Amino acid sequence: MKRPDRSYAAACAARAFLLLAFAALAGCTLGPTRGGRDDGPGAPPGNLDRIADARPRSEPLNAGANSPYTALGRKYVPYQSLKPYRARGLASWYGRKFHGKPTSSGERYDMYAMTAAHTILAIPSYARVTNLSNGRSVVVRVNDRGPFHPERIIDLSYTAAYKLGFVNAGSAQVEVEAILPRGSAAAREPTAAVR
Repeated sequence: MKRPDRSYAAACAARAFLLLAFAALAGCTLGPTRGGRDDGPGAPPGNLDRIADARPRSEPLNAGANSPYTALGRKYVPYQSLKPYRARGLASWYGRKFHGKPTSSGERYDMYAMTAAHTILAIPSYARVTNLSNGRSVVVRVNDRGPFHPERIIDLSYTAAYKLGFVNAGSAQVEVEAILPRGSAAAREPTAAVR
């Protein structure tokens, strides 16, 4: 019986290694989502397009959620009142890994609600987020803190990211603008760009 030569065995080993490497890489996500591979939607509701934007309303601010804090070695001083805010930067989303867990406001995170996490906007507050690449815009209720990555300015719920068209990409360049109650003193202040 003839033995296979070493070059044939080496070629088979190389093919096996490549197949294993491709299989391992197939499970990796390329987008910079907050929760990683297990952060996908699971079984989303039937029609995410029908989920309405957050509806701004006057609410008492959450004193505990608006206190200064430190995260990952960086100090943050949240707004103590509703103020004009406008910034452009990178948005990401977070999903199943955090679904049902407490937010900074004490509410449970619902990845199918129109909510967001922001480092300094008052909790609760409302913001319009516009995807700069496609012009889509949504209104979200800020009820959590984050993202704690210097290049990101807001973390959105899965549904908000879906409606803005960047769930698969994991992130997008956006503009975030605080929505202030009509007639309030804050609404009459000029909006200063933060970034």
